[in-house]
Amino acid sequence: MPDHRPPPPHPLDRHPLDPDRTVPALLVKVGHYPEHPGGLGVIRTLGRLGVPVYAMVEHPRTPAAVSRYLTRAFVRPSTGLEDPAELVERIRETGRAIGRPAVAVATDDEGAVLLAEHAEALADRFLLPPVPPALPRELASKAGLYRLCVRHGVPTPRALAPGSRDELLATARDWGYPVVLKNLEAWTRLRHPVVGHTTVVPDEAALRALLPPDGRPSVLLQEYLPAERCEDWISHLWIGSDGGAGAAPDTVFTGRKVRSWPPYSGVTTRARAESNPELAALALGFCHAIGYRGVADLDWRRDLRDGRYLLVDFNPRTGAQFRAFETVDGVDVVRALHLGLTGRPVPPGPQLERGFAVGQLDLPSALVSAWHERRIPADLRPRLSTERSWLARDDPAPAAAEVFWFGAAVGRRLRRALG
Repeated sequence: MPDHRPPPPHPLDRHPLDPDRTVPALLVKVGHYPEHPGGLGVIRTLGRLGVPVYAMVEHPRTPAAVSRYLTRAFVRPSTGLEDPAELVERIRETGRAIGRPAVAVATDDEGAVLLAEHAEALADRFLLPPVPPALPRELASKAGLYRLCVRHGVPTPRALAPGSRDELLATARDWGYPVVLKNLEAWTRLRHPVVGHTTVVPDEAALRALLPPDGRPSVLLQEYLPAERCEDWISHLWIGSDGGAGAAPDTVFTGRKVRSWPPYSGVTTRARAESNPELAALALGFCHAIGYRGVADLDWRRDLRDGRYLLVDFNPRTGAQFRAFETVDGVDVVRALHLGLTGRPVPPGPQLERGFAVGQLDLPSALVSAWHERRIPADLRPRLSTERSWLARDDPAPAAAEVFWFGAAVGRRLRRALG
């Protein structure tokens, strides 16, 4: 029998939103990444409102799986190597077990692509935003995003999806090193990854070492924007309308990426919410121009030489650091998604100025940054307004689970390094 017990009320929530608590949510994941703060954030932010939350997890003891706000965990491990039809059937099977229509929340590009491209097959089980079916795949493709930016006049770094290894090497020589290398699109990063993450390549020898010996490399070559001449910015959005006259207002947040791991190119380890009307308008304008609907996480670099914001990544799903952003009424993009898809109003209040930190990754990032920059990094001191990725007074079990998972991962790497 489906488990429909509501989660316990959140004793600290000061923002009395009124979601439809008869409509649960399902966290959808593709690939193996058990230590993901974004998934836990989805569970907590909806669970604290009394919305039943279910999750597809890799193991029954992941940090997300032990949250007090999770109604039920479905152990559905995946690698991304499976046939998409098989993955869609797993999602449908989970929906049948829940027993009533649910809001689906993807935390990776592959999950977002599956939900969009198979929305018709999932419509009897899930509430989904009416995004054009092919658009999330195009946005998750680094080459597709570059084409869309050029077509709609949105600034973006110079980029190339090479047709051959020789073309890639020749272009890198022409542009000059360092250059940036990214896996080309969703699925290839799981099935045929060339790099583990966005990678700054310092010279040709390092580039040759990364590339397969023959064939067309499935990568995007991108112009390097010097860290000392740039700022990293983020925008998180909920687009619930087509932007026409009389449409309900969208929800958009902006903020600064302070640090990442690996430094300067990896996942966000510390962010700070800052209102930026210029960037908000740029992000909303692009989403409406391409017809995007749903939740999105956009990464930008502001070139301090000319003041332009350049779009470097568009994630057509919930971002790992989305809990950095909340309005004075308690709305974040996941709450806006649930409210919007269930026909409830989304209060349009201003965003709070606050921060977000992934502690076990931010400390090494800060140390490396201090070494390279020869200065004390920003935002080291704990602040009450900072949203912690794992620690929460009302939900302590995930932090304890993360200690185990992180320690085990470090131990495995040490054993490999020591032979």
